[in-house]
Amino acid sequence: MIVVLAHTRVFDGLSDEIAEDQHVVVEGGRIREVTATAPRLREAAVIDCGGRYLMPGLIDAHFHSYSPSFDIRGGDRMPASLMASHAARILEGTLERGFTTVRDAGGGDIGLFLAIEQGLIRGPRLFFAGKALSQTGGHGDIRRAEEVEPCGCHGYSGVLTTVVDGVDEVRRAVREELRKGAHQIKIFVSGGVLSPTDPLWMPQFTAEEISAAVEEAATRRTYVMAHCHTDEGAARCIELGVRSVEHGTLIHRDETARRIAGRGGFVVPTLSVIDLLQRNAAAAGISSESLEKVKSIGDEAYRAIEVCRRAGVKLGLGTDILGHAFHPLQGGEFELRGRVEKPIDVLRSATSVNAELLQKSGELGQITPGAHADILVLDSDPLKDLTLFREPAKIPIVMKGGAFIRNAL
Repeated sequence: MIVVLAHTRVFDGLSDEIAEDQHVVVEGGRIREVTATAPRLREAAVIDCGGRYLMPGLIDAHFHSYSPSFDIRGGDRMPASLMASHAARILEGTLERGFTTVRDAGGGDIGLFLAIEQGLIRGPRLFFAGKALSQTGGHGDIRRAEEVEPCGCHGYSGVLTTVVDGVDEVRRAVREELRKGAHQIKIFVSGGVLSPTDPLWMPQFTAEEISAAVEEAATRRTYVMAHCHTDEGAARCIELGVRSVEHGTLIHRDETARRIAGRGGFVVPTLSVIDLLQRNAAAAGISSESLEKVKSIGDEAYRAIEVCRRAGVKLGLGTDILGHAFHPLQGGEFELRGRVEKPIDVLRSATSVNAELLQKSGELGQITPGAHADILVLDSDPLKDLTLFREPAKIPIVMKGGAFIRNAL
């Protein structure tokens, strides 16, 4: 069936300007045509959008499907079938909010991917990393200091992450995740907020270990994404061939940002999780130590975005939200980014820049002929009001692959 979304104002994901009174033709799950002249097509379903705004579906480049709460250890003890049920609800809600694609940054697996592909879960397109890789005592090792393995002979492996040490273990783990269908590899290169034993400033993995992960990912023509808060860690990542620095909250040196830009690297800020934890620490159930960590990077994260933007770094958009109570805040990332960036740049980050990061330029994040028909129709101008992404009711049409997820028109 052919669908025409008529009389729209189009942000195509790339341009600085919004094109007035456009008609977008969708056929076979793809965008067939974008034209200023009303197409005359027999048997086409024409939806008059009445001058509303049309743009590509949103992409969340730092997402966790297996994230019913901030209690990671509790999730590890959950039956796999129950965790999958939580993930289904989280993914369905994400799609309803207009995020037609997500990049899972640890935990997502082939089972969830196939469930979406086969229509068992009504979710966004899923690019998953499998289990994220951590060194012992790193950000992905969430054992408390007082915990001791009964035999002292086995490291931690949970729902979201697994511990590996040394070049050979890293290689084997990367190869295993790629064998299981991972679209990209995730590693931890600095300390983090929720992990109990590592300070934020702690460098993690050796250069040889990071290089091994990068080399193995390249054999499948894919890449490594690295959790990293620190300036020093970000510089290490880019020098060693990591494609995207996740969070990057403490990138404050212009030199580091210029090196990232010069190497064609990406930084994916995640302001939502910082903001919600600062305001909802008790409800999230995080420790006092974790709260102090998140307070220390709150304002710094905005400064890092300004430094990166000034240097020409390609900035993606991610949220890193965990918890059923907090996932509905996902669209708030746009408003938070708008505090230090122009709306047009925020919108590009969530569409064409994220698509490039995913190695899907021309297929996702654009309203152009040949791209997947992942499309939103909005009640108001996103260049003037980034808060609208907090309210799905202001997005009357959500389309994924040419199929309506919601059509209130």
